[in-house]
Amino acid sequence: MLTKVSTAKAPAAIGPYSQGIIANGFLFASGQIPLIPESGEVAEGDVTIQAEQVMKNVGEILREAGTDYGKVVKTTCFLAQMSDFAAFNAVYEKYFTGKPARSCVAVKELPKNVLCEVEVIAAV
Repeated sequence: MLTKVSTAKAPAAIGPYSQGIIANGFLFASGQIPLIPESGEVAEGDVTIQAEQVMKNVGEILREAGTDYGKVVKTTCFLAQMSDFAAFNAVYEKYFTGKPARSCVAVKELPKNVLCEVEVIAAV
């Protein structure tokens, strides 16, 4: 059985997808970008500011699914530029203290021209 996860405390999907799906005891969360849920606007600032907003959004989806950062088993991180890697990691390590498996890549462009995006898979 698949269960959709949806919360107003994280940005609404900007396309034909769900914020997350729970299947077989795992949450598969869609990538989160630094949108402020209340306004739908991008958090203005450098990668540190944007990464903090991304982590808040991820946290709200985890909470809605009944899980937390400690149960995340895999993350996929996307950066607009690899030169932001160290600054992004400084924010990332505050939240993902369990050190889940991770991929981190630089991509040509992200939605709304943001600097970072993170998706997670977590045990529920």
